[in-house]
Amino acid sequence: MWTQRIKTGLVLTTTAATTALLLAGCGPSPSPSGTTSASPTQSQSPSTTSASPTVSPSPSATGSATSAAPAGPALCKAASLTASTDSTGGGAAGSIYEKLILTNSGTAPCVLEGFAGVSLTADANGEPIGEPATRETTTPVTRIELAPGKAAWAELKYTQAGNYGDCTRVPAAGFRIYPPEDTASLFVAEPHDACSNPGIKLLTITAFQAV
Repeated sequence: MWTQRIKTGLVLTTTAATTALLLAGCGPSPSPSGTTSASPTQSQSPSTTSASPTVSPSPSATGSATSAAPAGPALCKAASLTASTDSTGGGAAGSIYEKLILTNSGTAPCVLEGFAGVSLTADANGEPIGEPATRETTTPVTRIELAPGKAAWAELKYTQAGNYGDCTRVPAAGFRIYPPEDTASLFVAEPHDACSNPGIKLLTITAFQAV
């Protein structure tokens, strides 16, 4: 009888163990080490999914020296000009009106703009006598491009020295003429009386005009 109970107990124990093993086999298996799934932040990282931005070339890299505007003609200088006067304009009230004419005697175009400096002088190489010409600003300043052989003119007024009782008269051989923005000069022979004492202005000049 004890033998039969032992066998029955063994059968029950064996059956329970078998059932436990079967239940264990049906449960979820643990995740293997080293196989952790990527988090949403890692899978959507901009560094791994976004394309690199296109780098536009800088203006300094694309620009070229050829884009600069070409230089225009240079200012007219005394070395490439000839000077003359035309006194056919006549005179009035003790003054003489004449045209001061500058002609481009060079081989390249040049620009004449503004007022000439004009003084009476003893000779071609002498110092100016008295006051230089006063600018008459009623004529507007214009930019004049002179091709070779072309000329521009300004109105020059000379007031007779005899109109001034306190004038210390000195004979002048002609006009010393400085083109606009130039330190070199030209000479036009045209005798006049000058006033050597300061403060007496015998000359007036307008801006140059195209012929």
